[in-house]
Amino acid sequence: MIDLAQMEMDVIELSSEVAHFIGKEAGNFDKNKIEHKNTPNNLVSYVDKEAEKRLVKALKVILPGSGFLAEEGTSLEGSTEYRWIIDPLDGTTNFTHGLPPFAVSIGLAHKNKIVLGVVHEVSKMECFSATEDGPASCNGVEITISDTKYLNESLLATGFPYYHFDKREEYLEIIKTFLEVTHGVRRLGSAATDLAYVACGRMDGFFEYNLNPWDVAAGSLIVERAGGKVTDFKGGNDFLYGGEICAAGAIQPEMVEVIKKHWGY
Repeated sequence: MIDLAQMEMDVIELSSEVAHFIGKEAGNFDKNKIEHKNTPNNLVSYVDKEAEKRLVKALKVILPGSGFLAEEGTSLEGSTEYRWIIDPLDGTTNFTHGLPPFAVSIGLAHKNKIVLGVVHEVSKMECFSATEDGPASCNGVEITISDTKYLNESLLATGFPYYHFDKREEYLEIIKTFLEVTHGVRRLGSAATDLAYVACGRMDGFFEYNLNPWDVAAGSLIVERAGGKVTDFKGGNDFLYGGEICAAGAIQPEMVEVIKKHWGY
């Protein structure tokens, strides 16, 4: 049996080290070193790749024999029981333009259930974390979701996909509705940070589609341990691998109803 509390401390320390590396590189980043993945607007840099190498090397020591699923391609054979799901730099586009936020996201899955999550937002050096049996915290101080009870009193966050635009019109209809019935919709550019901000009450809810497990693994647990609810667009539990997520507190069911109305569920 692993000691999740101690592991949380170890991963927090590691995320801080990698965040400082990213922050240092942000100060003199050369845009000529930007690379493109499968689409012109899906970017990667040497910073993403180096951050992932540092994370994987250290996490193999923290939990020997564990497996990995990481954005920049690390997929190592290891334990099928425990697997790290990591995004070394969530918000690469923001990073390459010198625009916050961007974050390190580290989740640990035990048989596909997230049991530990750490999101370290680099620009403010805020580290959000939680384990499956502990409270959510930011820089060691316990956090909770907002107490907003109604959608018309809320501020929401969302994001836009880099590819698969076949549901674009439906998604825009969802955004239009939320714009009409909330205090506003923000697009910060980092799903991990969006979830962390829901967990600490800065945002009242977050929704997005076409996401990957490394975008949401850590943040979803932090939201849940902060008192929130996380589902897919149907209101079910397939948000880790299903590519859809809706996270919030009391307004979460109301958000899901709006989404389902336009999404075709």
